[in-house]
Amino acid sequence: MTNTHQLVNRKDVPEALTWDLTAIYPNDIAFQTDIDLVRDLVQAFDTAYHGHLDKLVSIHDAFSALEDIYMRLSHIEHYAFLQQAVDITDATANQLMREFEALSAEISTKLVFFDIELLALPVERLDEVVVANPKLKAYIRQLKKQQEYQLSPEVEQVLATFQPNFSAPESVYGQTRAADMDFDDFEVNGVTYPMSFVLYENTYQYNSDPAVRHAAFKSFSTTLAHYKHTIAANYYNQVSMEKRIATLRGYDSVFDYLLAEQEVDRTLFNRQIDTIMTKLAPVMQKYAAHIKEVRGLDKMTFADLQIDLDPEFAPKVSIEDAKKYVNDAVAPLGSDYQAMVARSFPERWIDFPQNIGKETGGFETTPYGKHPYILMSWTDELADVYTLIHELGHAGQAILTQDNQSILGSEPSTYLVEAPSTFNELLLTTSIENQSTEPRLQRFAYSKMLTNTYFHNFVTHLLEAAYQREVYQLIDAGQGFDGDQLSEIKRNVLERFWGPDVEINDGAELTWMRQSHYYMGLYSYTYSAGLAISTQAHLNLLKDPEVATESWLAFLKLGGELPPIEAAKVAGVDITTDEPLNQTIQFLDKTVNKIIALSQTI
Repeated sequence: MTNTHQLVNRKDVPEALTWDLTAIYPNDIAFQTDIDLVRDLVQAFDTAYHGHLDKLVSIHDAFSALEDIYMRLSHIEHYAFLQQAVDITDATANQLMREFEALSAEISTKLVFFDIELLALPVERLDEVVVANPKLKAYIRQLKKQQEYQLSPEVEQVLATFQPNFSAPESVYGQTRAADMDFDDFEVNGVTYPMSFVLYENTYQYNSDPAVRHAAFKSFSTTLAHYKHTIAANYYNQVSMEKRIATLRGYDSVFDYLLAEQEVDRTLFNRQIDTIMTKLAPVMQKYAAHIKEVRGLDKMTFADLQIDLDPEFAPKVSIEDAKKYVNDAVAPLGSDYQAMVARSFPERWIDFPQNIGKETGGFETTPYGKHPYILMSWTDELADVYTLIHELGHAGQAILTQDNQSILGSEPSTYLVEAPSTFNELLLTTSIENQSTEPRLQRFAYSKMLTNTYFHNFVTHLLEAAYQREVYQLIDAGQGFDGDQLSEIKRNVLERFWGPDVEINDGAELTWMRQSHYYMGLYSYTYSAGLAISTQAHLNLLKDPEVATESWLAFLKLGGELPPIEAAKVAGVDITTDEPLNQTIQFLDKTVNKIIALSQTI
């Protein structure tokens, strides 16, 4: 007997459930036309402004021209990338992406003079630029921070030329994971189950049958192990490259280099990891023990950590049902915000289907001046609504930021970037919780908040960060690593966090192979940083809805206008202290205690 959950080819999925890329370009011809136009615009920019940024008016005109170039480049990149993301086996999509990468390298080399010449100007002149155009505040602030680490014009030009090569390790990892890994089917009680990266990540790790869950984990881990040395070598290329650039630019540490762009220092980075590893660990161990008790497990293993507390109560949720869940959840942010995110369904912002070659997980990305795009894989579970509303949080911020910021200052620090998404997840939990006073539904809402919002963002990604910190410490010390060493580091991190009551079974140590975050610098820890901000802001909302809503919407409009500490204050949160983080952990401890108390009444 064969389980019928087989992935289909991209061409066989319903078009109505896919995202609509014609909002960017109607066809590939328009895409190619814009590539040619951007080349012409860049050449004209070089001719007009190279060596001529000596007057305020010329600087102002140059920024306007640069904004147009970057907006078009954003459209070109997204049109190619989004096609590749839904089917990495599509040769046409891969070719479009290569064309973008070639264009990006070409124009980066030609545009590098702009920042170099601006950095040579007196600080007073740069300040005048901001006065004349406040939307450039973020760009100029970050430019000033680069001055100390700026290299000679010739070296900067060479680095710009090699920019696409710097992203090669992430591309290789993505290709290996999506196109090359060949997973064997597995059998449980006479039923054969197909296996793929997507199926394990999105389905099997949550399966309520322990026999299926453990067999799937074993099958998944067996295939991962075949690739560990290749992926470890590829990852070493990534981190050693980052270390070389950090040294070249004069940073004391690769950590300082990677955190500089986030505009935070190692104090905030280390506090996030150390506090959660010590103070949250006992809370999550208590919750894991409760799952073991309620589900009647002989032991709790790493392969069991993602299961629902009450799987029989989990409702099926259709895409149509999701519209009401989303609308009800975001109501506290006002009718304008509701209407904005509601556009996502008729305008086809979202790619729902599961298919061969599609990226796992979910993400949101917005071509500047166009509507957002959200990738996910819908399985008719409430967890999908959490993924959707999470990504709609990013989308809402992107739209509000674009309405208020230049493309050159629209990106917030990655320290802040996960706050809007996790805030929306908290809104969803509160909305579900408020629908009924029935104990089982209340427990369901609380447990979903833990397993979807906090487990994924506050635990899984934080443990990635704790592992990542040890890897970068090796690199800073001039040491290397192989696949076995990375697995040992990961296992030690998992054992420290989960303690003796959770068995870190064979295969868990390969979890470092399951995420692309490691190719994004020090990104993983920012999930918990953003969640600490969003939790505090949500608690503020419950106390004083009118003031907190106004503060939160103001925060969403900032983009990169303010550095993280100042931006968080706009949201009503002070991240110069550990109070938001401690309050978040206390909030989670109370939530676990509520779940345990509700279980005793059910």
